[in-house]
Amino acid sequence: MRILGVDPGFERLGIAILEKNTSEKKSFNKTQNKEKILFSECFKTSVKLDFPERLLLIGKEIRNVIKKFKPDILAVETLFINTNQKTAMRVAEARGVLIYEASQKGLEILEISPLQIKMAITGYGRADKNQIIKMVRMLSDVKKDKESDDELDAIAIALTASSYKKF
Repeated sequence: MRILGVDPGFERLGIAILEKNTSEKKSFNKTQNKEKILFSECFKTSVKLDFPERLLLIGKEIRNVIKKFKPDILAVETLFINTNQKTAMRVAEARGVLIYEASQKGLEILEISPLQIKMAITGYGRADKNQIIKMVRMLSDVKKDKESDDELDAIAIALTASSYKKF
């Protein structure tokens, strides 16, 4: 089972593909019990581009990731409305592109809230960014050189979908 986790945005988009081991067997080897990250990146669009062009690039990137890795599920973070409503609207539009592309390919869509992510990853609903990142590194085989918040958030979203979804 493969999960496409996405931290939505229009300037930076965190993308991760997690392969869920549905085997009942658990190993005594700690690294073998970690969730396998097949791919992760922080996809960026240029501020110099018009917004519709940025959405087009996001759609193409997600379409290519889906085509290459063939995930079964899209896990995308729900929108957290902050003080900047214009930014929130733009992120909502980017989420729409993501959900459209995944729906076109028949992926199951899971929308995950920030609270669900914190609870699934750390067990604490008020966990901070550093606590989440520490646990993402403990729960998955993410490479140590991965440091983009957006990329690590996408992995956290995929891990959350993995914990909430019964396989």
